[in-house]
Amino acid sequence: MRRYRSGKIVATIGPASCDPNNLERLLLGGVDVFRLNFSHGSHVGHEQAYNAIRSLGKKHHYFPAILADLQGPKLRVGQFENDKIILEAGDIFSFDLDSAPGNTRRVNLPHPEILEALQVGSSLLLDDGKLRFEVLSCNPEYAEVKVLVGGPLSNRKGVNVPHVMLPIPALTEKDRRDLDFALGLGVDWVALSFVQSVDDVENAKKIINGKAGVISKLEKPLAIEALEPIVNASDAIMIARGDLGVEMDPEDVPAIQRRIINVCHRLGRPVIVATQMLESMITAPSPTRAEVSDVATAVYSGADATMLSAESASGQYPLEAIDIMSKIIAKTESDPYCIRRLEDDTQLPHRSILDALCIAAKDAAEFSCASALVLFTDSFEAVVRCSRMRPRVPIILVAGSEILASRAGLCNGIYAVTAKKEFDVEKICKTAKDIVAERQFAAVGDTIVILNDISGNSLNICML
Repeated sequence: MRRYRSGKIVATIGPASCDPNNLERLLLGGVDVFRLNFSHGSHVGHEQAYNAIRSLGKKHHYFPAILADLQGPKLRVGQFENDKIILEAGDIFSFDLDSAPGNTRRVNLPHPEILEALQVGSSLLLDDGKLRFEVLSCNPEYAEVKVLVGGPLSNRKGVNVPHVMLPIPALTEKDRRDLDFALGLGVDWVALSFVQSVDDVENAKKIINGKAGVISKLEKPLAIEALEPIVNASDAIMIARGDLGVEMDPEDVPAIQRRIINVCHRLGRPVIVATQMLESMITAPSPTRAEVSDVATAVYSGADATMLSAESASGQYPLEAIDIMSKIIAKTESDPYCIRRLEDDTQLPHRSILDALCIAAKDAAEFSCASALVLFTDSFEAVVRCSRMRPRVPIILVAGSEILASRAGLCNGIYAVTAKKEFDVEKICKTAKDIVAERQFAAVGDTIVILNDISGNSLNICML
């Protein structure tokens, strides 16, 4: 089984897609990374999905990556006497630590960390930004605010505090339990929510200790202010545009998305564009033209992967959503402008032996008119560096372990297989020829390029 595109598809698993038959159809339809969303579902359900995905991968000789997405802190107001109130612009309202039911004048905010961090002039956003408030006065026990944008406010609605560093760890107790469970399963990637600073990433990486790659979800303005250190500390990045669009002006998000992708490209980190990519396909069998353009824009910009959330987890047309996303990616990649766009200064090789080899392999593949670039490595860093160069041919990763093969499933252009480790150059060339022929990446008479960093960092060009 192979893909005829380089960009990867991340699909969220949920009620619409969690049984083995649907998982198999999603895998065959084009899913490269399966996302287990720990904001929903049970450990039993996630384990069943995990086992089914691994089994299907073996059945179809493919290595889909499995991503555990942690919930992170959920900040919410308390409850109201009559379940809901209506606030008008200009109203004065209060948030406090009193657990009594709220009314039109006040409501419980059971997060003292927020009240301690607020300052006069700070903004508070509720219900995904539908209601907006400005802090007039505050202390560690309450905040008096002015309603800037009003509307209905009901029980347990979410709270966002943009541009304020909250003394709240990115990993809650629930996240730690979920993380321990996910690592016990053997997930390839862990997505970290509520990242505010590089410390959040480094603390999580200490706990994970190399058992999985760490994806930082960029969903807060503070994370954008510390973009380069966070990208450097992470193994990959997810652009969580939904939350970014709540805490930032929505018109700022496209430019921020482009900036994040460019930084990830320059520093060599895989990047996922997420949220509302084919949102209308939750209830419709085809996307809007704007959604098609959105997916294509992510591909043109150089994203490694695009992600489906509710479209594949709970939507009515998960298979159709996968199919159209795959077609959009393939069609966009076939546009010569896409290739020219990606060959920019964000791809300049770093001054290292590994980058020198990767850029040489890319050039060798192009100028020899090769059909494939075969990479023999035990290093995920080598996979990422080779993928970052965006060669115009598929990169066939020959890994000695299933762990590396699965983790590499997120990286643009990578098709992974496993094989016994070889150190003899002739045996390596024979293995490469056999693999590309068997999987129909090349035919007799075609040229392939072999990059081997297992035994002596060698680069070879050979013909089938």
